Amino acid sequence: MMMQSIIKSYHLVMHITLRQLQVFEASARLGGYTRAAESLHMTQPAVSMQIRQLEEQAGMPLFDQIGKKIHLTDAGHALYRHAQNILSRVREAQVELEEMRGVRRGQLNITIASTANYFAPKLLAAFCQRHPEVKVSLDVSNREHILQLLNESDKDLAIMGRPPEASDLVAHPFMENPLVVIAAPNHPLARQRAIPLARLVDETFISRETGSGTRIAAERFFDDAGIPLAVAMEMSSNEAIKQAVQAGLGLGVVSIHTLEMELALKRLTVLDVQGFPILRHWYAVHRAGKRFSSVAQAFLNFVMDEAGQLLEPQGIKP
Repeated sequence: MMMQSIIKSYHLVMHITLRQLQVFEASARLGGYTRAAESLHMTQPAVSMQIRQLEEQAGMPLFDQIGKKIHLTDAGHALYRHAQNILSRVREAQVELEEMRGVRRGQLNITIASTANYFAPKLLAAFCQRHPEVKVSLDVSNREHILQLLNESDKDLAIMGRPPEASDLVAHPFMENPLVVIAAPNHPLARQRAIPLARLVDETFISRETGSGTRIAAERFFDDAGIPLAVAMEMSSNEAIKQAVQAGLGLGVVSIHTLEMELALKRLTVLDVQGFPILRHWYAVHRAGKRFSSVAQAFLNFVMDEAGQLLEPQGIKP
């Protein structure tokens, strides 16, 4: 009887593929097939098929679906622990092999804040010019999701604003990120100089969503000055904020790095507000104790040594 059980378990393990474990782990971690499909660059039906085949091999359901959300069953929780351990070992093996190959080839897995998407492609292009055989996997997301990815996935690095100090993350500042107040060119404040911060009490602001690094910095700045920040609208992207400000719906606080085209075309203007720009920094962030591949270490060194000069905004002064 025991021998039959061992043989059955042996056949089960032999039929589970790494791809199935990757799909299962991503679905469990991200809480749904759609997000797992996006993360793995697959279609949602392909993810569903992999999970269905895995459940058939296990002989029991791994997920319960309640509405649009999925939840691990007891069997799913057990397999999830093993999947994380197995995939972690596989990643360690990949790192060792990449170290043997050196920087010439390998995989770079990074995630960036949506605001950083205005300059990160230029940074990656310069790095890949030097290392043309390196493959890059890039995710663009908001601050909260980036923190989750750094803690729960195999991401090498994130480019973002300063992470929470209490987190188990290491942050390397590599470039200034000035935040400025923007307005439509015909706004009454557009031609004024040294505008007192108190003058903005009567103005409404178009802001990023709660949890955004830019919004956190702006709210902290206004709170410290004892002035309320009147948020009239929340937007999920900097592009939406700029369009709303350009249409005259209010003022905005954005990174100077997002404005190169709008200022050149005179679609927006930076207001001369006392206390601005708010000086922040961009950071290269990774988990404490993260073991870097040769490629990831080379990219971190590249960012720290050359990003500031390479990405200096042309013709834009805060």
